[in-house]
Amino acid sequence: MAAVTVRPATRSDVAAAGDVLAAAFEDDPVMEWMWPDIGSRRAGLPRLFETLIRHHHFPLGGVEVALAPDGSVAGATMWDPPGRWRQSALSQLRALPGLIRAFGNRIMVGAEFAGTVEKAHPEEPHWYLSTIGTDPSARGAGHGKALMNSRLARCDAEHAPAYLESSKESNVPYYERFGFEVTGEIVIPNGGPTLWAMWRAPR
Repeated sequence: MAAVTVRPATRSDVAAAGDVLAAAFEDDPVMEWMWPDIGSRRAGLPRLFETLIRHHHFPLGGVEVALAPDGSVAGATMWDPPGRWRQSALSQLRALPGLIRAFGNRIMVGAEFAGTVEKAHPEEPHWYLSTIGTDPSARGAGHGKALMNSRLARCDAEHAPAYLESSKESNVPYYERFGFEVTGEIVIPNGGPTLWAMWRAPR
């Protein structure tokens, strides 16, 4: 298998990274709960991810992309550095129009999810893996592994822990292979899904 190129995202990657993550998360239990209608989900997801990248993760230097052999974006991660995972008031204000376009009349559902996850978030400084995803057409080529190893190498160099929430129980063993351990479950109210909180000590 050829080595996968991973690099920090540039502004010109924002839309492509948003599209890749949207495709990766189309069948995600959280997204299915927030957008039960598949048409609305397909319209909303690219807007959601592009908004979050543009107004929160990209300014913090936390977005990386994995490239396909033709140079296109095949996978992406959204990380937040220690102490910076909570959106600033200014970031929230700038993101609001995009979130409204993404969610439409489901905006309060998105807010309820975000609030529940935020309450469960650990306070100890850590790198936060908000999102990782690979385009379905590119799965199995090592893009996800390369993306994970890229930022986890920095975590270890900084002797910093890492944290994520897995929205699929079936993905827990995958994250465990990188050193993450389940620390608890987060249940989204009003019939929402369960997430698995996972923590990784530095190596």
